[in-house]
Amino acid sequence: MPIYQLHPDFVGFPERSEFEHDIVAVGGDLSVERLVEAYLCGVFPWYNNPGELHWYCPNERCVLPVDAVKISHSMRNAFNRNFFRYTMDTAFKDVMEACRSGEREGQTWIHDEVVEAYCKLHDIGMAHSLEVWKDDVLCGGLYGVSLGGIFFGESMFSREPNASKAGLIQLCRFLPQLEIHLVDCQVPNDHLTSLGAVNLQRDAFLDQLEVLLQQPMVKGPWDEAFGNWLSSV
Repeated sequence: MPIYQLHPDFVGFPERSEFEHDIVAVGGDLSVERLVEAYLCGVFPWYNNPGELHWYCPNERCVLPVDAVKISHSMRNAFNRNFFRYTMDTAFKDVMEACRSGEREGQTWIHDEVVEAYCKLHDIGMAHSLEVWKDDVLCGGLYGVSLGGIFFGESMFSREPNASKAGLIQLCRFLPQLEIHLVDCQVPNDHLTSLGAVNLQRDAFLDQLEVLLQQPMVKGPWDEAFGNWLSSV
């Protein structure tokens, strides 16, 4: 079956029954409308090269249930010693730029149009960042998109040992306050697996997504809610 070519004037994606390969569509753009529709379908964008926009829904999907996150002894020590400081939604574009610079030179998928598109999602309260600071210097963080009861993680970076890991743990500890119970990690790696991430077959993920999307969306900045939560733990 050929891969679906997106129409420039229509933001729809193929039905899930037509998902055959990891890449389910190509083309289109990164408009807010198309991005939201993609996430509602369990699809996320990725560039192979500038101008070559591919849309993925992998047959194996890496997810992290927030109530199953694993916190190692060394990470507990880092939290107990207050080694890092954490904020949310205070430096979204800075986090994206740091994620971009953290990719191997010439191989990043976070091109200028990606930064612009997700900043638009952030401006309307659908994309969020968690920032990790050391001595008032941004040393780690992550960003992603929130819909219903799921957080779609997009990328993370670390300039200090364990900074991105600490940020993801803090995100998982906070999200239940918003009735969000699953982080979509897209594709697995050892870093995510060590934190408790597991792989789901595509149909199982899409079934779970359908249920999670029935929950109300918490739209808008999360900085105040996160700060209140931090002060109470």
